[in-house]
Formats: sequence, C-alpha cells, structure tokens
Amino acid sequence: MTDSIMSKAATMEIPINSNGDTGTLPEDDSLEQDLQQVMVSGPNLNETSIVSGGYGGTAEGIIPTSSIKGSNMHHSSSSSSLTAEEVTRGVAVEKLETMKKWGFNTYKCTKQMISERFGRGSRTVDLELEAQIEVLRDTKKKYESVLRLARALTNHFYNMVQTQHALGDTFADLSQKSPELRDEFGYNAETQKLLCKNGETLLGAINFFVSSINTLVKKTMEDTLMTIKMYENARLEFDAYRSDLEELSLGPRDAVAMARIDAAQQQYQVQKDKYERLRSDVIIKLKFLEENKVKVMHKQLLLFHNAISAYFAGNQQQLEQTLKQFNIKLRPPGADKPSWLEEQ
Repeated sequence: MTDSIMSKAATMEIPINSNGDTGTLPEDDSLEQDLQQVMVSGPNLNETSIVSGGYGGTAEGIIPTSSIKGSNMHHSSSSSSLTAEEVTRGVAVEKLETMKKWGFNTYKCTKQMISERFGRGSRTVDLELEAQIEVLRDTKKKYESVLRLARALTNHFYNMVQTQHALGDTFADLSQKSPELRDEFGYNAETQKLLCKNGETLLGAINFFVSSINTLVKKTMEDTLMTIKMYENARLEFDAYRSDLEELSLGPRDAVAMARIDAAQQQYQVQKDKYERLRSDVIIKLKFLEENKVKVMHKQLLLFHNAISAYFAGNQQQLEQTLKQFNIKLRPPGADKPSWLEEQ
C-alpha cells in the first residue's frame, strides 16, 4: 500500500507558474466538505460481514471482512484520491482560464487607452452623443451647487426661526413681569410668534424643494451617468478589439494567421454588439432624463418662487395656499417624530 501511494505521488503533475516556480493549487472548501460527507456516509468496513449461503445458513458461512479489508481500503483510498485530484485540477484550470481572459482583455484595453492618449490610435467618436454627455455632466455640477446652497439657506433660516421663537417667548415673559411695558412687550411677542409660524411654513416648502433636487441629482442623474460609464468602457473594449483585428488583417495569410483572424473577428463582433446596445441605452436614458428634469424643475422652481415671495411679502394666506397647491404637509406641533431638519 505504501509503495502504491509513493508511486502515485511521484507521477502527480506539479503546476508551474510563469516564473518557473512551483505553484500550489487553490483550496476549495466546498470540495473538501463534499469529500468528507462521502467518507462519512460510506459503509463501515469494521462492522460489515459477507454471508455465504442462503438465508438461515450456519455460522461457518460467515466470512469476516477483516481478511479483505486491506485490499478494499486500498482501492477506495486510491479512487477517492484520484477523484479529488481531478476535481481540484479542474477548478484550478477553470480559474486559470478566467484570469487569463481577464488579463488578456485588460492588456488590450490598456494598450488602446495609451494609444489614444498619445495620439497613436484611433477611437470611435459619436459627436452628438458625446456633446449630450458633456452637457449632462456640466448640468449635474451646477445642480449640485444649487443643492448645496439651498441646504445652506435651510440651515441659516432654521436658526433664524429658532431665534425668533426664543425671542417671542422672552418678550411674552417680560410682558407679564413688567406692568409698565406690558403692551409693548406683548406686541413684539405676537409679532415674533407670527414670524416664527410663517418661517416654519416656509421651511417646509424649502425642505420639499431640497428633497426633490437631491433625488434628481443623486439618483436620476447618477443612474444615467453609471450607464454612460458602462458605455465608455464598452467603447474602449470595442476599439481595442477593432485595432487588434485591423493589425491581424495586415499580416500574413497562412493557416495559423487565418485562424487568429477568425477568432479576432468573432470577438470584434461580440464587442460591437455590446457597444451598440449600451449606446442605445444611453440615448434613451438621456432623453427620459431631460424630460424628467424639465418636469421636476418646473414644479420646484414655481414652488420656491411662490413660497419665498409670499413669506417676505408677509402674506400668510398665500404662503399656506402655496403649500396646499403642491400637497406639502407640515409636521403638526408637538409631534413625537423628529423634525425634517433632524432627519437630514
């Protein structure tokens, strides 16, 4: 048995990497668990016996398995070892092929990128689509600036409303403790409370404005830009395989070269289909994004203008009507839920 194992170990293949060093096969935990399960669920050779003769035979017909245990264990161990080796080798080969394809594709794309950057390689250009993409990126930057300024306005205005609220409470307290100035403190307390109420109404409108702009910029535009990124990567891969096919077409036309050209042609067609599909996706998303942007901003800019105008004109009725027009509901006083500013 020892000689058989040593013989098998001597004939096992040893993987060699590109530097000439011996490599180790990757471990596969699921494979090891499967093999352990097989060994556990197998028969127990120590408790198994073979009965010769028919039912009800004598004890002399029972042959202990200890006499044949050695040969059976040797055969089972050899089969399990060979199966494990083959499966592990198959997994290693599959992973090696995946890494090989990834490295080959990365090399081609990197080569194409460097060639384009130094003006040595050609690239596929869609002038109209690239102009729309550039406009979108510029628009996103400007909308992010609007969003940042609107949030700053919200924070400053919230602090002012809180100050007015505190000032109104102080005036009301002083009107009770200063009989000679009761009326004057009372007038100012009522004015500050009214300003505070209108300020909270305006804050609700501004918060709705900020929330809508944030959704447009961080979700809708960002989703379109992610598709554009995938499109640009597909364009780079397409040009890389196109350049490779053009180089092979200019070379010799022997049997080996023709086989390589056919393989390159197939890869080129795959990348071309992927590029055209993503290009179509980008065009559709840009169209829908523009329509959605106009619709959302028309509503939000009208809300912002009417709410700000009504507040600074002191028109409380128009301010409340603006919120009803856009279905904005304010948090009722004394509610247990955190305010909209605390949720930011």
